[in-house]
Amino acid sequence: MELILKQDVENLGFKDDVVTVKNGYGRNYLIPQGMAVLATSSAKKVLAENLRQKAHKEKQVIEAAEKTAEALKSLEVKIPAKVGDADKLFGSVTNIDLAAVLEKEGHAIDKKYISIKGGAIKRAGPYEAEIRLHREVVVPFGFEVVPEK
Repeated sequence: MELILKQDVENLGFKDDVVTVKNGYGRNYLIPQGMAVLATSSAKKVLAENLRQKAHKEKQVIEAAEKTAEALKSLEVKIPAKVGDADKLFGSVTNIDLAAVLEKEGHAIDKKYISIKGGAIKRAGPYEAEIRLHREVVVPFGFEVVPEK
C-alpha cells in the first residue's frame, strides 16, 4: 500500500514522503491517526505541486538569510561589561546579551539561534559565536567583550 505521509513518522519517513507499507499498518494505524493519506494519482500530483511551491518559497528564505549573513559578517560588535581583577567579569555574557546587541544594530535574531562557543563568557576578550539563520545558513560571528567605562 502506497501512502503519502502528512507528518514525520519514526522509522518510516518524513513529511511529504511517499512510502510503501503493509496494508494493515496503513489502514489501521497511519490513516486513522491522520499521519498519512492514500497515494492516489491525483494526490501525487497535488503533492508534486506543493513541493514545487515550497521549494520556491524556501529559495527566497535562503536568499534573505544569506543577505543577513553578509551584513553580519561586516558588523563589529563590542559588548561592554563590568570587569574586575584580571579581566574577570561580574556575572557573564550569554547569547541573550549578544541577541540584545544585535537587535540594537538592526538584526532581530532570536537567542535560541545563537550559540557561543564555550557557553557563557566569564572574561573580557574576543570570542566566536555561531548564528543559525536557516538550517542551511550558519554564520560564524566574531565579537569582543570589553571593560565598561
